[in-house]
Amino acid sequence: MIRRVPFLAPRLAARLALSTAVLCSSCAPSDEAPAADLVLLGGKIVTVDRNRPEAQAVAVSQGRIAAVGADEEIERLVGSETRVIDLDGRLLIPGFIEGHGHFMGLGRARMILDLTTATSWDEIVAMVQAAVAETPPGAWIHGRGWHQEKWSSVPEGSVDGVPTHHELSAVSPANPVVLGHASGHASFANALALEAAGIRPDTPDPEGGTIVRDADGLATGLLRENADAFVYSVASAAEQGRSEEDAWAEFRQQVRLAGEDALSKGVTTFHDAGTGFSTIDGFRRLADEGALPVRLYAMVRAETEAMRERLAEYRTVGYGNHFLTVRSIKRQIDGALGSHGAWLLEPYADMPDSKGLAVEDPEDIEATAALAVEFDYQLNTHAIGDRANREVLDIYERTFGRDGRELRWRIEHAQHLHPDDVSRMAELGVIASVQGVHATSDAPWIPIRLGFERARTGAYVWRDLMDAGVLINNGTDAPVEDVSPIASFASSVHRIDRNGELFHPEQSMTRMEALESYTINNAYAAFEEELKGSITVGKLADMVILDRDIMTVPLEEIADTQVEMTIIGGEVRYER
Repeated sequence: MIRRVPFLAPRLAARLALSTAVLCSSCAPSDEAPAADLVLLGGKIVTVDRNRPEAQAVAVSQGRIAAVGADEEIERLVGSETRVIDLDGRLLIPGFIEGHGHFMGLGRARMILDLTTATSWDEIVAMVQAAVAETPPGAWIHGRGWHQEKWSSVPEGSVDGVPTHHELSAVSPANPVVLGHASGHASFANALALEAAGIRPDTPDPEGGTIVRDADGLATGLLRENADAFVYSVASAAEQGRSEEDAWAEFRQQVRLAGEDALSKGVTTFHDAGTGFSTIDGFRRLADEGALPVRLYAMVRAETEAMRERLAEYRTVGYGNHFLTVRSIKRQIDGALGSHGAWLLEPYADMPDSKGLAVEDPEDIEATAALAVEFDYQLNTHAIGDRANREVLDIYERTFGRDGRELRWRIEHAQHLHPDDVSRMAELGVIASVQGVHATSDAPWIPIRLGFERARTGAYVWRDLMDAGVLINNGTDAPVEDVSPIASFASSVHRIDRNGELFHPEQSMTRMEALESYTINNAYAAFEEELKGSITVGKLADMVILDRDIMTVPLEEIADTQVEMTIIGGEVRYER
């Protein structure tokens, strides 16, 4: 199936020196054209290039697409040192671009308790009990991924649909435990962790957060939105005694694990949605070593004053042969629907005394917007609830006026919109950075939170957005969801939830729209459409081979698709 000859590692793109004939995808390469480093033949290539939508073969030289065409054209570029891959009819597409995820969080999630598959509270307690047996007394135990809506039942005595900490505390009397919610917008702490964080009956709720309490005023263990910072700040302080060498080793491990997961799912570029300056320093160090596993588009997340002092210094485009770009800022105005933290115009259907939370000061976000304009940064703001989305649109409009298309500012998630704000988003030129898989993951409980009518008219309304002219880019919010673009692509197309029910399928994307949302649209949303997002001559040779044709197989088979090979810059980074 695959014929191999010695493969020449891609050289820097700056040394690219191909003849004009080779750089032409509409004509056959000349006999004098230099041999390619990599040639892929005999496949179905969906290029996502509207000038040439499909082809059979592609050639790569010095990390770039050198030619796209029919087998007989591209075969002429095979030399004695060319690596040739026979696609054998398989599908080749542009590399998937993860449009919104948390790169270091993805790596860390593989180093702590994985609670994503838990179907009951008892199962989580048992997992913590097993971890206690292997953990020294006093050491913190971390986990993430639980979601109460995915449990088979809610334990007796629960508050706001979540148990109290007592069973968990009973199995972990000597270890502080903190378990992150799947959404990343709440956490659950045991008694020792609550004590270490100084959470007592008289501890006030922080701004933008809630310490959930029982009828007696005692903390249940559930910390919603900003309240979990009490615990995480103490847990983080416990790690400060590590040596610089140990801290760097852990950093590298997180990057390696995140990269392994992403590459195995066909991700070639990752939009890292919110990272600090020190983490960016680490990315740059790895880029200097040629050790970043995927290309990163990092969004700065820091205090406004810290950004004022450092944004100019950190603005970076295409560093390390296009493996690191820093030219965007991440802010967050509200929480998540799952944790009742999304900021709504009207109360929650299942919690009528709450409209959610503003977790960051809108005035401070507006100050950041001014900084973004001043330092030529894109602004990407997390907004899930309809009130949150409206507030962000207000901030954007006050900052740039009626048309911000050139700025390409984004709303991250844009999950629940008031119908009036759909056309407004289009008029302002704001990009909707959505996560297709969230819709099917959340579908069973969205009507519980919002009620049927609000869910129908405002939740995950992709078709309404696209029809209005809003550009949609797609992702997974990993590690909130699996980083697999295939899962998100499938959800975007069929909107079938885990119970086999359709979730307002009239809002679905077509297959080509879904593929564009994961490739060229994500490239555009990062100002990189001239470099990435399609198999086009001159672009970076970032591509993925799949074991079946996601553009034509029955809907129910899409999710079973496997990534056969992930190629970055003409180099095979993953092979199944």
